[in-house]
Amino acid sequence: MAGKIILKKQAEKRLLAGHPWIFAGEIASEQVSEGPGAIVDVFSSAQKFCGRGYWNPQSQIRVRLLTLKPETVDEDFFFQRIRQCWDYRKRIGYTDNCRLVFAEADQLPGLIVDKFGDIVVIQTLALGMDRWKSAIVAAIQDILHPAGIYERNDAPVRELEGLPQVKGFLSQPFPTTFQIRENGLSFWVDVANGQKTGYFLDQHMNRQAIAPFVKDAEILEAFCYTGSFTCHAAAFGARHVTAIDASADALQLARQNAALNGVATSCSFVEANAFDVLKQWAAEKRSYDVVMLDPPAFAKSRQQIQSAITGYKEINLRALKMIRPGGFLITSSCTNLIPADLFLQIIRQAAADAKRQIRQVLFHTQPPDHPIVWTIESTAYLKFLIVQVQ
Repeated sequence: MAGKIILKKQAEKRLLAGHPWIFAGEIASEQVSEGPGAIVDVFSSAQKFCGRGYWNPQSQIRVRLLTLKPETVDEDFFFQRIRQCWDYRKRIGYTDNCRLVFAEADQLPGLIVDKFGDIVVIQTLALGMDRWKSAIVAAIQDILHPAGIYERNDAPVRELEGLPQVKGFLSQPFPTTFQIRENGLSFWVDVANGQKTGYFLDQHMNRQAIAPFVKDAEILEAFCYTGSFTCHAAAFGARHVTAIDASADALQLARQNAALNGVATSCSFVEANAFDVLKQWAAEKRSYDVVMLDPPAFAKSRQQIQSAITGYKEINLRALKMIRPGGFLITSSCTNLIPADLFLQIIRQAAADAKRQIRQVLFHTQPPDHPIVWTIESTAYLKFLIVQVQ
């Protein structure tokens, strides 16, 4: 029998609007006999059924809803959900590389599944989801028949759920560094040691979108990681790309990716802290036709939002100072705690401080294999902006 959670008065409003989280402070009563990760039924203060999900008394997010119906949560439940995810991706044209499961946006909170060709990488980032890992793996094997499955559960966020950081094979071992194709180019992916699940699939449409702005351009790129934007820019006819990253391992793959795509002579890679280099080169009055910025998330918690705002403003201010009149700033943020309107405000303030006039040319978010649910703010996380600088 499922445990029972009774909410405080009015606490169900967000659930009924479509957000699956219940915080500890919203609960009036917890009647759960099983341990952390147990499936529980959630009721309003008026004893109306609100949904069913998993419970973790060690987390501030006490319950994450899996369904608004009183349906059985078992192995078949996860099979059907993952099959729905795959059917949706196939329908929108994503059959090779894609985010197969995007957590809350796919009604599977705490679960990330990325598909790289016939290799699948999973993350179970919450305790309740981690308890169903074997069912999830079995469903993936039955539905996709992948050549291999790897878990990247070395994310620090798991510690907030009382979970250890682990990574490794969930299938027979396979080579964890391999090539994928994107926009007609080839890239090495390292699913064992790369960031997140090994490659940032969410920028693939935006990497294609830079084509008109980089042709014949001299480009500075900061936070280049393994060179996906770098190689796209060079392949699209950039005169030269100077790409900066602090990770020697990432730059090694970036150089290999440039060679793989026949653009090595158009690219140079610099191992350095991007903040330091942008500050120094702006002070030296170096100039470029295009500056590209694709930094990692600057805030993992609400306490870090102000420092993230400061960080975004600083790197974009330095970049704007180095762009030749008529050139372009191509800039991104993947911090879900910085909404789009705030990100655009940061760029506007950076331009004012840099004494540069800008005009928006293009604004994108993430691709459709990372669907956005309007009532779940965290699903709308990627901001991609191109502005022309006068």
